[in-house]
Amino acid sequence: MNGKILDAINEQIKWELYSSYLYLSMSAWYDSVGLRGFANWERIQAMEERDHAMKFYDYVLSRGGIIELQAIDAPPSLWESPEKAFEYQYEHEQSVTAKINNLVEIAQEEHDHATYNLLQWFVDEQVEEEENARTILEQLNMTSDETGMSILFMVDKDLAARVYHPPVSQAE
Repeated sequence: MNGKILDAINEQIKWELYSSYLYLSMSAWYDSVGLRGFANWERIQAMEERDHAMKFYDYVLSRGGIIELQAIDAPPSLWESPEKAFEYQYEHEQSVTAKINNLVEIAQEEHDHATYNLLQWFVDEQVEEEENARTILEQLNMTSDETGMSILFMVDKDLAARVYHPPVSQAE
C-alpha cells in the first residue's frame, strides 16, 4: 500500500475514533442533564463513528497495510447548552469533511483508484453527518424563552427514537 496514503488513513482512523469519543462524551453530558433522547442520539453517533474507523481499519488490512493506532486526545466533557454542543458538533463534522476531502486529494495525486473509490462512501457520509448536525442545531436555535423548553423536549423525544443499525459487514 502506498506509504503516503497509509499514513493519511492511519491518521483518519485516529480522527474517526476521536469523533466516537467526542460523541460518547456528549452522550454522557446529555444524560447528566436529563436529556435522555439527546444522550441516545449521541451514543448511536459514537457507535457509527467507531464503525467508520473500522471501515478504514479493515480497508488498510485488506490492502496489506499496517495499522498504526495513534493517541487520541480527551474530548470536552461539558457544554453550556444543547445548542452549544451541537454548534461544536457541526464544526467538528465540517473539520472531518475537510480531512476526508484531503484524503480524496491524496488518493487522486497518488493515482490510487481503490482508495479513491472507498473514499466516495465517506464523502457521501459526511454530507449526511453535516446535515444531521445542522438540522438539529437549526431546530435548537428556533427556541426562545417562551417556547424553549417545549421545543427542547420535543427534539429530545425525536432523538430518543434513533436506533443503531450496525453495518452488514465491516468491509461494506
